[in-house]
Amino acid sequence: MSAPRWPRPLTVLARWLLGTVLVTWRYLWETTPLYRAGECEGDEQDRPPRIPPDAVDDTVQLAEDGFGPLFHRTFRVHIAGAGIDGARLVEQLCCHFEHFVPSEVVGIRVGELRAHGLHVADELLVEMPGPWNGPVRVVQRDRELLHLVTLRGHMEAGQVQFRARRDGDLLVFEIELWARAATRLVHVLYSHLRVAKEIQLNMWVRFCLSAVKASGGRLVDGVHIRTRRLPPSRMTPRKG
Repeated sequence: MSAPRWPRPLTVLARWLLGTVLVTWRYLWETTPLYRAGECEGDEQDRPPRIPPDAVDDTVQLAEDGFGPLFHRTFRVHIAGAGIDGARLVEQLCCHFEHFVPSEVVGIRVGELRAHGLHVADELLVEMPGPWNGPVRVVQRDRELLHLVTLRGHMEAGQVQFRARRDGDLLVFEIELWARAATRLVHVLYSHLRVAKEIQLNMWVRFCLSAVKASGGRLVDGVHIRTRRLPPSRMTPRKG
């Protein structure tokens, strides 16, 4: 006899109540060193990279569509003794994205994938507590890079890149984000109350640590986090 399946609302509620408590507990007792460079004013170099025009349609949610400042954030880890190279780590990420996120509060829904995993035009849904579901689309997939853009309904408007490369004897894994709040409510939570910002930081730190584990190596010198902020006046509205 198969186990009963919870209705989706109950699953979301359980993830919100139990998962958030568990992740918060782990976050408070996290012993991994986090080096958070002070948030500073950005410049034109902090604008998100251009996306191929044929990858942009009415469902894409660009940074230009958001509210408030643009946050350009980088999460980086250095890995010693990795058993794989950068290309192999990105391949694992593309084939098993769900293994890299904190499953207590995040669920991943993706359609049927090819043998090599996520590729250009593929879409996945990142399910988070409450109304924070995050649909995204792949706009670039190279040997050592996966590049996603947010879609309508995501709490953020922007892009994220995952990269892995060798640097001497170390393997470097990096997450780089360019994002604005998708709505005024999220803008308040992110920029003023900082709730969403801390949730995001916790998720990406956990993502980096999962990459270390997937590589078979060990973390060197903690997780390095950099945040630069570009004011709304420096953003150009989407044309058309």
